[in-house]
Amino acid sequence: MFRVTTFPNGLRIATAEMPHMTSVSLGLWVGVGSRYETPALNGVCHFIEHMLFKGTKKRSAREISEAVEGIGGSLNAFTSEEATCFHARATHDRFESLLEVLIDMRHGSLFTPADIVKEREVIKEEMAMYCDEPQHLVQELLNATMWPDHPLGRSITGTNMTLDRMHREQLTGYLGENYCTGGSLIVAAGKISHHRVVQAVKPHMKCWPAGPRPNFAPAISRQTAPRLRLVTRKTEQTQMALGVRTCSRHDPRRFAARLLNTILGENMSSRLFQVVREDHGLTYSIYSTPSFFEDTGDIVISAGLEAEKLPRTLRLIFAELRRLAAHPLGKSDLRRAQDYVLGQINLSLESTESQMNWLGEQLLGYGRTFSPALVKQRILTVTGRDIQNAARDFFRPERLSLALVSPLKTDRQLRRLLNSACEQ
Repeated sequence: MFRVTTFPNGLRIATAEMPHMTSVSLGLWVGVGSRYETPALNGVCHFIEHMLFKGTKKRSAREISEAVEGIGGSLNAFTSEEATCFHARATHDRFESLLEVLIDMRHGSLFTPADIVKEREVIKEEMAMYCDEPQHLVQELLNATMWPDHPLGRSITGTNMTLDRMHREQLTGYLGENYCTGGSLIVAAGKISHHRVVQAVKPHMKCWPAGPRPNFAPAISRQTAPRLRLVTRKTEQTQMALGVRTCSRHDPRRFAARLLNTILGENMSSRLFQVVREDHGLTYSIYSTPSFFEDTGDIVISAGLEAEKLPRTLRLIFAELRRLAAHPLGKSDLRRAQDYVLGQINLSLESTESQMNWLGEQLLGYGRTFSPALVKQRILTVTGRDIQNAARDFFRPERLSLALVSPLKTDRQLRRLLNSACEQ
């Protein structure tokens, strides 16, 4: 299903051929994200992402959009902690047009001072929008609490101060030094052959600066007790995010952690949803989400609820964490969790865009591709005891952090609750 070609300069081409589809999804990936940034350049990767849409030697910003949308396609990008991706999708006969636009954006962007000034203000508006959304703000507060004084704890968008200090030399310099062949991928998925993609990319090889993927600061935790951070806001609800540091994407426990999250709070059948919402009616929304990075990871439990219901909700959450660590999972519960994860893998790979993301994330994250069949096989080898052992490893006081955006004015009661719950 997957094929990979590496050119002499280090640039890799990866494809997932899906001949039954009509579309093709194309991604230009770079293995650089916010955790590669210095404090002074916090937000530079996201700023560069924005600037590559603002105009090239060939096209204005409007013409970039029209070149893709005018053929019935879509164009977008994202920046994460460890990667940046510019991606487009259209019918398969338009592949060469998509490729030419993305390469033009990557190598022909002008970064004019006027566009930089305007886009800086656009990003500030984006940051203000997120700040006004308690559900988003609490996640950023949690990151800062779990990873203090580390790039993983800083906002991907940067701050007003760092943005104001970034000018053309910093942006183009960072782009030239870090977006090199060693960390770059071109990934295509859909009704297209690997040979066609390779031949289409060949004429553009000289555009890419050769060089290795840059390094980043390792995530080293010195936490010895639970952490808590409260931001007082006049809101109708309290937004809470409870973070548990887990393991990296390379850790053998990651498959158990994936199933652990499913059992804990990934869906409506999960224990937290059933206990906190269905049995006690304390919240409308409660869920958990896993993340895996190069050298660490986390599971984040999120909920929105009335402030007076928070202590009781936390007690129920901690009870479920202790329950998972105290007892191995039964066979029926394990099988349901495995079937859910296997089904989600199958459903997630139905589209060309999902296949493109699968390839890009694996090649940048592992340096190789894993077939869905292999990943599913690993999921099926996890035992109930493996999940219990993972829960024991992860659900410990020195791995817990709690962030809140709430009308509460003091965290004294919650701090006592957090400490006492972890001691039981």
